[in-house]
Amino acid sequence: MKRFDGRAADQLRPTRFQRRFTDNAEGSVLVEFGRTRVLCTVSAVPGVPSFQLNRREGWLTAEYSMLPGSVEGRKTREFGKRDGRSVEIQRLIGRSLRAVTDVSAFPNWTLYADCDVLQADGGTRTAAITGSCVALYDALQTLNSRGQLAHWAMRDWIAAVSVGIVAGKPALDLNYGEDSEADVDMNVVATGNGKIVEVQATAERQVFDRHEFNQMLDLALAGIWKLHALQKSAVEGGVPV
Repeated sequence: MKRFDGRAADQLRPTRFQRRFTDNAEGSVLVEFGRTRVLCTVSAVPGVPSFQLNRREGWLTAEYSMLPGSVEGRKTREFGKRDGRSVEIQRLIGRSLRAVTDVSAFPNWTLYADCDVLQADGGTRTAAITGSCVALYDALQTLNSRGQLAHWAMRDWIAAVSVGIVAGKPALDLNYGEDSEADVDMNVVATGNGKIVEVQATAERQVFDRHEFNQMLDLALAGIWKLHALQKSAVEGGVPV
């Protein structure tokens, strides 16, 4: 299958993690999935939401936004009422990170994963999840060095990737051009040991059958395995997860 950018159907876009991209947050990473760039920071703030009070646990939540210059033209900043898409994505990011985080390790602290899209070319939510995991790792390292962790909090790595059916064939890690032409669009979130956290699949132009679903899922999980290897390489020499 010949793709818009010349990649093979099972090939990720060039993926890069720039750790410690900013100085003030406990963890920060600029993640690049091809031309998509997302700044992921994880900050530790004293206190927890009311539903976590008296549970001797912390909490982890996420916020997501697309900055004005992230798309052609200008994306309007979100003040007051949030964009429904942004709310849905930030909830996905929070769920994904909590799936591999033991919040009892940092009682009475909330970790905020903030994901700001600097440039969008498809897969912003999957890049945000994958980059936030590396930023979370660095934030936990920072808390550990301060003596603020009861024990290591990351149970596993988490990563996400898009997959779809483009021109009748399954393809991995869609850019915007491919996503806009896809018959089926799917996002998969999974752990380093291959456990699925979430699957979002939509028939955009054509319905799909179980065989095609399995093809896409296999392709996505293989891509996520590669992303986990890149995550681990980015933090090589740190605490094993």
